[in-house]
Amino acid sequence: MARIDDTLARSADEVKWSRLTARLRGAARHLIGWSPVIVVLIAWELVARSGTVTPFMLPPFSGVIARIASDTMSGELPIAIGLTLWRALAGFLISAVGGVALGIAMARTRLFYWFFDPIISIGFPVPKIAFLPIIVLWLGFFDVSKITMIVFNSIFPVVTATVVGVYGVEKELIWSARNLGTSEKALTWEVLLPAALPQIFTGLQVALPIALIVGVLTEMAMGGYGIGASMQTASRFADSLGVFAGIIEIAVVGYALVKLMSVLRARLLVWHPEALEPTTV
Repeated sequence: MARIDDTLARSADEVKWSRLTARLRGAARHLIGWSPVIVVLIAWELVARSGTVTPFMLPPFSGVIARIASDTMSGELPIAIGLTLWRALAGFLISAVGGVALGIAMARTRLFYWFFDPIISIGFPVPKIAFLPIIVLWLGFFDVSKITMIVFNSIFPVVTATVVGVYGVEKELIWSARNLGTSEKALTWEVLLPAALPQIFTGLQVALPIALIVGVLTEMAMGGYGIGASMQTASRFADSLGVFAGIIEIAVVGYALVKLMSVLRARLLVWHPEALEPTTV
């Protein structure tokens, strides 16, 4: 019995050790993946403290982090991030729903495609931020105009990706569904939309950062509250720490949104081949 107990204890220890080793390896891989960012931040700190540049031109990274912590404790940063996210996500959701609906309509109806294709083709490459003065004249300086600008900029990649995705559905799949008596409405919702979902998600992943970028730009241009407006105010008062803190805040928020979209894509496309583990020889 003693030998059996010793064997079981050893196997349990081996399992714990293997789990710990796997966790350490995973942490090491993450650390190696982030090493370029860490090197840049260390270089930033060293250059800022070397005296080659003034603190106004490049404040130390540690000072920027202290400023972010101070703004968080005062409550200014959560409010600014919340307002920026509200506008960006509201515009993104409108773009997602409207872009997918318009893209499906264009792919399924020749009249819609004939009318909207030239508009999309011309409007996609145009720097749509140039329409900001017109939007301000029509809608003013409040949230409606900012969200409108976000929608106007981020809807184009969603429409394009949806059209490409629907057109890319295998014809055999459509023929099979029709031979089984599937109605046109059911064909759209149960066959075309799920099959085009990977391509649609690609368009959404492009549109989400655009929504955040345009949201920050409109806050800088129109004022009010938000991360962009805070950066613009800091710039007017020569507050270098505030400007660099805003850059770090935008980078963190943008990275978090992109990662959340990637997680959502993996969850919703678990059935798709892209979600399968890569094969190894």
